[in-house]
Amino acid sequence: MNMDEKIKYAIENTEVLKQPKKLLSTYDSTTIHYYILTVPFYIEFEGKTKDSETVIREGRITWHKPKLITPYYIMRMEGFSQEAKKAFEMLAGESADLALMLYKLRFVKDYDHMDIVSTSLDELAKKIDSEIEKKQDPFCAIIKGIDEFWDVSLTKFIYELVINSAYFSQLPDLSANNLINLNSSGMPVISRDNRGIPFAARSEIENLFNLYEKGEIEAARLKEELDIWGLFSYYQDRFFNLFKKRRN
Repeated sequence: MNMDEKIKYAIENTEVLKQPKKLLSTYDSTTIHYYILTVPFYIEFEGKTKDSETVIREGRITWHKPKLITPYYIMRMEGFSQEAKKAFEMLAGESADLALMLYKLRFVKDYDHMDIVSTSLDELAKKIDSEIEKKQDPFCAIIKGIDEFWDVSLTKFIYELVINSAYFSQLPDLSANNLINLNSSGMPVISRDNRGIPFAARSEIENLFNLYEKGEIEAARLKEELDIWGLFSYYQDRFFNLFKKRRN
């Protein structure tokens, strides 16, 4: 299999054994504590059965206060492999203009711990599930993944969690604020002005221009936002005029 086929295999063979009981918050930061369980990739070479050992990885992912973004914005993530980024691109690419609340997040894995235990994956999952229930933590997840591409498995979980959170807790707010519309297929699409600029982007860009003019942010921060939305060419005259003004 080529790399894309391996990534697709990892995506298709990832299973979320325990979903968080709560979705991502609309207005506050949210931290998800995840456990990824995998059968060690080396186990077949050592003549052991797949139930003899399990790799357990623990970590956290924190979403900061959300904002409306396109799926490809979320590709600006840190701490993930190129395979995981490719996996997210493949998932997001299923709907190129998926106008969901994909959360401006701190997309950095807080990697805590990895261990190998001498028990089957199913038994370990039940044990962890029991511990989560005792703690009554609504933001825990257990994921059954593929060892060599475990962060691809994590990426699939993140994507699905974000989508579910968007549909069930974000769409009413977004619709009420005219930030999204529904297309003929009932899918959410970004609301744009008559120049094709997303309303959410226009608001954020105007705010950053004001902050830059006051000297509260650097030019790089403003340009980054323009590049994110693919709007630098549209705003470049205004940007350079203000840049010259700031330097004089």
